[in-house]
Amino acid sequence: MPAAGGGRAGPGPLRQRGTRRLQGTPPASPLSPRPPAGRRAALGLVTLLSFASRFHRLPEPPHVCWDETHFGKMGSYYINRTFFFDVHPPLGKMLIGLAGYLSGYDGTFPFQKPGDRYEQHNYMGMRGFCAFLGSCLVPFAYLTVLELSKSLPAALLTAFILIFDTGCITLSQYILLDPILMFFLMGAVLSMVKCNSCADRPFSASWWLWLSLTGVNLAGAMGVKFVGLFVVLLVGLNTINDLWDLLGNLNLSLVTFGKHFLARVLCLILLPLTLYMAMFAVHFAVLNKSGPGDGFFSSAFQSQLIGNNLHNVSIPEQDGYPLSCHCDPYPGGLCRGEGIYTYLHKDLNNLWIIKKHDSDADSSSPVEFVRHGDIIRLEHKETSRNLHSHQHEAPLTRKHFQVTGYGINGTGDSNDFWRIEVVGRRAGRLIKVLRSKIRLTHVATGCILGSSGKTLPKWGWEQVEVTCTPYVKETPNSLWNFEDHINPKLPNISLDVLKPSFVEILLESHMVMIRGNSGLKPKDNEVTSKPWHWPINYQGLRFSGVNETDYRVYLLGNPVVWWLNLFTIGLYLLIAISTAVALKRGVQLTSEHKGELSRVVLCGGGQVALGWLLHYLPFFMMGRVLYFHHYFPAMLFSSMLTGITWDTLLKFFSQFLSPSTTARRVYEGGIVALILLIVYSFYLFHPLSYGMIGPMASDPSSPMAGLRWMDSWEF
Repeated sequence: MPAAGGGRAGPGPLRQRGTRRLQGTPPASPLSPRPPAGRRAALGLVTLLSFASRFHRLPEPPHVCWDETHFGKMGSYYINRTFFFDVHPPLGKMLIGLAGYLSGYDGTFPFQKPGDRYEQHNYMGMRGFCAFLGSCLVPFAYLTVLELSKSLPAALLTAFILIFDTGCITLSQYILLDPILMFFLMGAVLSMVKCNSCADRPFSASWWLWLSLTGVNLAGAMGVKFVGLFVVLLVGLNTINDLWDLLGNLNLSLVTFGKHFLARVLCLILLPLTLYMAMFAVHFAVLNKSGPGDGFFSSAFQSQLIGNNLHNVSIPEQDGYPLSCHCDPYPGGLCRGEGIYTYLHKDLNNLWIIKKHDSDADSSSPVEFVRHGDIIRLEHKETSRNLHSHQHEAPLTRKHFQVTGYGINGTGDSNDFWRIEVVGRRAGRLIKVLRSKIRLTHVATGCILGSSGKTLPKWGWEQVEVTCTPYVKETPNSLWNFEDHINPKLPNISLDVLKPSFVEILLESHMVMIRGNSGLKPKDNEVTSKPWHWPINYQGLRFSGVNETDYRVYLLGNPVVWWLNLFTIGLYLLIAISTAVALKRGVQLTSEHKGELSRVVLCGGGQVALGWLLHYLPFFMMGRVLYFHHYFPAMLFSSMLTGITWDTLLKFFSQFLSPSTTARRVYEGGIVALILLIVYSFYLFHPLSYGMIGPMASDPSSPMAGLRWMDSWEF
């Protein structure tokens, strides 16, 4: 009997323990961690697929596509050491140039316009470099989601979304800045997440490594495009949250907290800034020859460029009456007939003679220096007309006064009088070549001479409008300087003594880039878009070809992927709110459930959702021209959010099923179904990335006709 009783008593507790396992935890498969070997194998698989998809048909088409005409050309400038101007920081172009140089490209291809064939020129090194960095996005996203969710299926779903997105493939296969930017962006996010996972062992080697790599990647992201500042903001908010939590830990001494604070200052502020400044130092050291970017910068900077007309010249330091000068604004001045315009290059139309307003001194007159506060006339050397303004409205800018060339042989009227003022100087101080930034104030009306920045139509030679504004007293477009000075009666000095410091050059370059960025306008027949278009995949971009006989490549996201991502953003918001309310109201959940929901949904998903918001919402406030490809950094975050959200949702529903094998099948079947849907949609739309020839999709006979799901798609 005892033996029998013992036998009956044995199964009772076993059944009870089994019941607790089913009730207290989700199914084994969804929650049980995968062995490291399985995770490494999965990483190898998604990395292989990513590289295969990005390098497939990489040489096609063998001609310039879309913005390769800009960034390929800029890579050539680095190889030839020719100075140029771009609205973005230089790192991306430097790396493209380096990739071309190391792969044997000699920098001689002109990159004049899309469609130009590369012929014998070696362009594959530059395309291959961008494809390599674009391929790295998939393993970066895989590792980030794996770290945030501790779920291999979530990481795999994210990876397959990015592997089989036609937009990500297309953007990675050409000589562009986008794959370089997204490489550093995802590198910063992955490093940040890895550093957070080392929070239980601060100041260890791995903790320092990931914290330092975060700073390095932040410098890289900022160095490619200014929108890299969005990921800087994301990391900054994460850092503030970490430090706030540490400050609330009463077991942590203030000395230790100070060490945490200083470590973050060192790795996340000082290290990125040092690398960022070093990048610009290399940029200016390499580009030491005069080129198409000279006119965007000050004359003092131009004097350092080999081949510039100011390089290694000697001129009088102070300006005196009379003199001829290049009176260059930011950018330079020009007079044609009676119109006064500006443009960027230099010629004889830049030459002006400065005279006193009440006399016609000539070269035989004694030298008198031009001083702050003097009233002068400016006579155009080529036409002998005076710089003139009156209360007639400017041709393009309302409420600004018109500026013209007036008079004959220097004879005009009182509307030719201008007061010359040096920024930051007192009355009577001398005006110096290159160094003095001056304003020209019209004596009769009190308006300020400047450039409106608007391009005139063909009757104005498509130059930039010059106006006299009665409202704005000082803007960068109203500052001028004397670039050259011809007066044999005055001693000359070498312009080397006027060489600007590195800090001055750095500040000037950023002001020029910011102004250029804000002033970007669409070109003729260029497809622009609005931010609300992007998540719905409303309209793509033609990378190559426009006719049915052309080899056509069209930048458009995989519709299934993009609409799934968009739907998931709303779904995540619902899940996050429900989770937060449930935890706040004390809904009966096991401690394991509470921990997972808090860690994965609110913390992990919250970080990714914040990344999406930071990389998307600012575009609604930008005044510059916008394009579809600006959304792709935000798309990376929405794809990671999709992986985390669907994994969490399928786990939640499968836990209510029994036995565990059924729950496991439902969970894994849901993940597999999503992956198969994504793969099949890629099979349908892959010609968008790898090229199409034949009738347009608007033609019923086209093999792509049935795939034109929106009328705004133009492939």
